[in-house]
Amino acid sequence: MNIIKTSITRPVFAWILMSALIIFGGISFLRLGISQMPDVDFPIISISLSYEGASPEIVESDLIDPFEERLLSLEGLKELKSTARQGSANIQIEFDINRNVDVALQEVQAAISQIRLPTGVLDNPIVRKQNPEEEPLMFIGIIADKPIREISNYANDFIIDQLQTVEGAGDVSIAGFSNRNLRVWIDQNKLKSADLTITDILDSIQQQHVERSAGFITNKEIELNARQYGEAQNIEEFANLPILRRGGSIIYNQKYKLKDFARIEDGLSDIRRVARIDGQNAISVAIRKQRGSNEVSLGQAMRQKVKELQSRLPNGYNMKIIVDYTKSTEATVKSTQMKLLYAGLVTILIVFIFLGSFASAFNVFLSIPTSIIGTFFIMYFAGFTMNLFTLLALALVISIVVDDAIMVLENIIRHYRMKKSPTQAAYDGTQEVLGAAVASTLAVVAVFAPVIFMEGIIGKFFLQFGIVMSAAVLLSLVESMTITPMRASQFLKFSAKPNRYEEWLDHQFESLSHAYKRSLVHVFKHRWISLSIGILIFLVSLSLFKFVKREFVPPQDQNFVVMTMQASLDSALDSTVDKALEVEKVLKTIPEIEGYFLNVGSGGPSSGSNQAFIPITLVDSQKRKLNHLQVMEKIRKEVSTIQGAKFQLRDVSTRNLSSGRTFPVAFNLRGPDYTVLSEKAAEISKRLEDAKLGQDLDTDYKKGIREIRIYPRREWLAMNGVSMESVTRTINTAVAGSREGQFTQDGRRYDIRVKLEQGTIQTKEDIKKIFVRNITGNLISLANLVDVEEMPVIQSITRINRQRSISVFGGIAPGQSQGKVLGEAKKIADEVLPPGYTFNLEGSSAGFDETFKSIYFALILGVLVAYMILAVQYNSFLHPIAVLMALPFGLSGALLALWMTGQSLNLFSLIGVIVLMGIAKKNSIMLVEFTNQVREKIPSARDALIEACPVRLRPILMTSFATILASLPLLLKTGIGKETSSALALTVLGGTFVSTIFTLYVIPLIYEVLSPLERSKKIELDI
Repeated sequence: MNIIKTSITRPVFAWILMSALIIFGGISFLRLGISQMPDVDFPIISISLSYEGASPEIVESDLIDPFEERLLSLEGLKELKSTARQGSANIQIEFDINRNVDVALQEVQAAISQIRLPTGVLDNPIVRKQNPEEEPLMFIGIIADKPIREISNYANDFIIDQLQTVEGAGDVSIAGFSNRNLRVWIDQNKLKSADLTITDILDSIQQQHVERSAGFITNKEIELNARQYGEAQNIEEFANLPILRRGGSIIYNQKYKLKDFARIEDGLSDIRRVARIDGQNAISVAIRKQRGSNEVSLGQAMRQKVKELQSRLPNGYNMKIIVDYTKSTEATVKSTQMKLLYAGLVTILIVFIFLGSFASAFNVFLSIPTSIIGTFFIMYFAGFTMNLFTLLALALVISIVVDDAIMVLENIIRHYRMKKSPTQAAYDGTQEVLGAAVASTLAVVAVFAPVIFMEGIIGKFFLQFGIVMSAAVLLSLVESMTITPMRASQFLKFSAKPNRYEEWLDHQFESLSHAYKRSLVHVFKHRWISLSIGILIFLVSLSLFKFVKREFVPPQDQNFVVMTMQASLDSALDSTVDKALEVEKVLKTIPEIEGYFLNVGSGGPSSGSNQAFIPITLVDSQKRKLNHLQVMEKIRKEVSTIQGAKFQLRDVSTRNLSSGRTFPVAFNLRGPDYTVLSEKAAEISKRLEDAKLGQDLDTDYKKGIREIRIYPRREWLAMNGVSMESVTRTINTAVAGSREGQFTQDGRRYDIRVKLEQGTIQTKEDIKKIFVRNITGNLISLANLVDVEEMPVIQSITRINRQRSISVFGGIAPGQSQGKVLGEAKKIADEVLPPGYTFNLEGSSAGFDETFKSIYFALILGVLVAYMILAVQYNSFLHPIAVLMALPFGLSGALLALWMTGQSLNLFSLIGVIVLMGIAKKNSIMLVEFTNQVREKIPSARDALIEACPVRLRPILMTSFATILASLPLLLKTGIGKETSSALALTVLGGTFVSTIFTLYVIPLIYEVLSPLERSKKIELDI
């Protein structure tokens, strides 16, 4: 079946094919989800455990060690990272990228299910996938001049459920704040006056507040459920629980109640975190989206819901969105869609300028929706979303999808000018360029196919990019071989005579072709000199690698930055809040800041009472003179006057692009001795800062926080008849607070937490004043039973693959290259680290290293696959070499454009390089393919080139100009994400411009140089 002939002779078939692609593609577009990044499962699973009151060393030995021993045998394990902090542990398991994370999750749960947890660990481990797509998209602040307990209860009882009903919303939760508890605050003096101890109170609660199932009762006729009410039904009843025993013996002469010795309060668990918004107490609610849902629609619906709820809040309450990542995604999507539209219009304008016909321009215009909208159909069934990578693919593919249509249409018009009928011209013109169209399309697809071999998360992102590009290009080939010739045969009937502009254009291009032909003859006369000049230019351009900055992604102004503050290690929560209030005063004076959120203490992004996490929303970039980096520098300068605190500032450019820390400088040192690791980490950091390469550098190794250690005097315990269990239970309740069952309120279950009255334990001497009971019933002071000392300890212990580790992280000094800074850090590490210690990149720095290696591999493999395809197409090992020689000059142009504009070689400019590899080949394929056809009549390679190349000048210039001008909208300095699109556009623009010039001259020269090596005659077979 001749598909070209069928489409021309049966136009209804072609029109229906076009309509089907547009209709079903449009339906798919309406159903596609929208997100910032592709919805990809990161092969990372985290385990969180709570061990209240335990030191990092105890957490490491009692929790992390047994867990790691079980996890080491898991299939596909890549890295095991664990962190032990005061009272908690976190284990992060990273698997091979191709591992099914859901299966891995089940295996992790099975592996740890048999581990026997220490007595003090009351909660089961929390095991979950660590997927950036499931990270919060929004934080909503609930502000009121009320106690935190009241705000928290109101949010839990009313607001959370309302927000959860918004379409597309996944998990909605209060972000890390204290939970509602029934607090039992014991008065130690009252206990002593009644000869009671803390354990007497605990025993009473356990014995008097208990409820179990009573089963059911049956007789011959009916069956009744039986329920035994043993728990207190309200707080008053709980406060009146009787205390019947003293040291196990019944109290006969006195009636005691719980409220006689403790203050009962409907309160919260220990407050280790304080949030402030607009100078008032607040909590924040984290909003996550459902997998595959529309992030932009969720953001819009959630903003509307907040407005609706605000009108129904009680007096004194206020709601506002304090962090909204969906806005940047929405802005990026809208900006890219507009640039997509601009690129399409510019491409049509180029076609009209070069062909002079509205019908021809409209014909090419119709090829864009057919290919682009048809691609949405493939995206929908592939499970893709509209995200940064797929949108960039669509924006870039515009100029490529029209290339085949332009090539076919230009050739059809050329044949039509030979006095052929419209249908014959459409058939002959299409048939003549069929080989070139197929070869160029497959060669372009060959560039994107190797992305499936890219490693890491970026490889998964590139997979979507590559599939979208390939789908659009393949659809454009189908369109150009079926629908375009059909439309041309129809449109040419209505334009029998060329208009004046077309005649003028024909004359101008004929003159240009003759000029090109004369210059080509001149170049052939000096071919070795010309070739040498071309090669020399390419080799010189490679030196630009040294001058072009290299980084993972360029800093992007998303109207949002993050600041972290660290006070002195022993700073109490109240002291840290005071420092944060000083920061608040500074932030209020900076006009470029629209809003901020003070988040002080542990339980969220911060990991201690001495730290604060401060998200800062900036005024829209279109309304301020300073970019976000300049605003960050301004903030850095202003807060430097605050004594006793250290600050770090970073943007969110790498959000969701990698796991781990998103700082541009992030690496870890591993080895057996923490002292050595600490010294070397400090030395590397200092040398980087002294060399003005890094700034705000910090480590996760914090030594100097003070700890009170309680050692038992076992001989005295034995002499006084006191058990170690009694001492441990008493101290745990007095200092940390112990959970003793649950109570029901408002239809929900909450913990009962028992602790000494606030302020009772403030120094190590206060611990000695606590009493315990011995086996004879007498009270003994802990001063006689334990030794208490105060000493500095480390804040946390981090291990990677069971080795001690210290991470260094921070920013890059202004004007520096991420690649240079990381390279210098590794160089210094190689100098200073002793044997047995290693340097490793992590977070976005590891993403930087992995991305460059993977893309270089994909590029090389793409060129190899393209060579194979072209070799089969031409049945020659030599002609593909001539075609592919256009690629080095495309790279030269890309490097030149980046160097001249001060842009960096980054993830997005490397995407441009990949696209450029596809574009540059198309022009050289047109030359080589048509030259091969001419050589059937003119055997001489040089004569054939001089005859063929000028004929292909017009379509080559059309496709090149279309590519260049279609890239210009991406250079527009408007909207969020402009930094990424401009780097990409410059690469394509510069590479296309330079490669086009060299394609017109160097490719013919190489073709001629290689022609003597061709097989002398064709292989023929008589059958």
